[in-house]
Amino acid sequence: MVEPQLILMIASFLVLLALDIPVAIAIGICTWLAIFSLGTVPASYVVAQRMSTGIASFPLLAIPFFIMAGILMGDGGMARRLIDLASVLVGRYRGGLAYVSTLTCMMFGAISGSATAAVSSVGGMMIPEMCRKGFNRNFSVAVSTTAATTGLLIPPSNVMIVFAVVAGDISVASMFMAGIIPGILVGLMIMLVCLILSKSALEIEPQDVQPASEARDSLSQDLTGLEFGARSLAPVLLGALPSLLLIILVLAGILGGAFSATEAAAIAVLYAFVMAVIVYREVKFSQLPDVCLRTGIMTSVVFLLISTSQAMSWALAYQAIPQSVAALMLSITDNSLVLLLIINLILLAVGTFMDMTPAVLIFTPIFLPVAVELGMHPVHFGIMLIANLCIGLCTPPVGTCLFVGCSVGRTSIAAVTRPMLAFFVAMLISLGLITYVPWLSMGLPRMLGLD
Repeated sequence: MVEPQLILMIASFLVLLALDIPVAIAIGICTWLAIFSLGTVPASYVVAQRMSTGIASFPLLAIPFFIMAGILMGDGGMARRLIDLASVLVGRYRGGLAYVSTLTCMMFGAISGSATAAVSSVGGMMIPEMCRKGFNRNFSVAVSTTAATTGLLIPPSNVMIVFAVVAGDISVASMFMAGIIPGILVGLMIMLVCLILSKSALEIEPQDVQPASEARDSLSQDLTGLEFGARSLAPVLLGALPSLLLIILVLAGILGGAFSATEAAAIAVLYAFVMAVIVYREVKFSQLPDVCLRTGIMTSVVFLLISTSQAMSWALAYQAIPQSVAALMLSITDNSLVLLLIINLILLAVGTFMDMTPAVLIFTPIFLPVAVELGMHPVHFGIMLIANLCIGLCTPPVGTCLFVGCSVGRTSIAAVTRPMLAFFVAMLISLGLITYVPWLSMGLPRMLGLD
């Protein structure tokens, strides 16, 4: 039997979203209403307490550090150097700029840990350049938008830290290692779509579109002029290597036991500061207060989502909703393939109207017991969950990456929808492989003894 409090919570949440109330506020209000309707506990006190204790977690301290490191590296010229490196590696092929955009988004997203940052930084340079070289504008936006999500699977990733905290008894290191192969898989599938569609996307006259002034200033050279070879690769690799070393520094330190994920994030900030301010000299000391302000704003948004979502998770657990859902789903069928398909379909639907962080916090306690009952490793489930919600970042009505990509590319969501469909298919195929081939997620963690 469905609890009336659950119906009230879902109904009020949907109404608040329809009224364009911010997601974090909507989660907090509907949680308060559900707890108040119980009449057995003081709703305001419980919500306030669960919100405060929900973010009182040392691993979560890594999130603002990684956000600041991403901002410093983004403002410090890292995107331009990664574009140069990707251009040398894959830019010589037909439709090479699409591969360059995808590969750069993979590298930049991994370092910044933010898909929206990858869309705005890399897309801000690559979309105008792709248009200038004859690519269809909407195709260019679709490439950057979908490729940016790979940075949430390739470590370090803030959402992986959130999942590890809410799931419990899961190390951040195991999540980081589990996401590498799936993230690369999604990137390769997007490149495959680029290979198939690049011919039709280039069968137009080059558009009279020049990169925005900031993008033109950032592009160090004509991307089509870069050729693969030891002579051209060496200086470009040397310029991009310090940025790529950030990933190696973080992962090696965590896996080697030198420091925790939170300490690694703090070290990443110091490293990014040295690179952006002292080595690259593209961030001035006078700009640091603005960097701190942007970090604070982004952190406050993320932590408000986390705190209200933790309160909702408590309300669901108080009414034993996760156990009821698990029993209901297992009563439908004991076929693990069918149940995982049902979970995927639900998460895909959730991703269309809910941001990634609250979705992870709310639905992990609900579906993780079902997945474990089916014999699925919690780390494997976490990667499947994140891969699902990455697709939601590219779909309306709450597709953050889609909105940013359309804004950067100066186009509409309706216009981008058609070229985006092929990329959705590629991401869904990748999701199916991630779901039903456990080795893709668990191979590296088991090899390193992290499972």
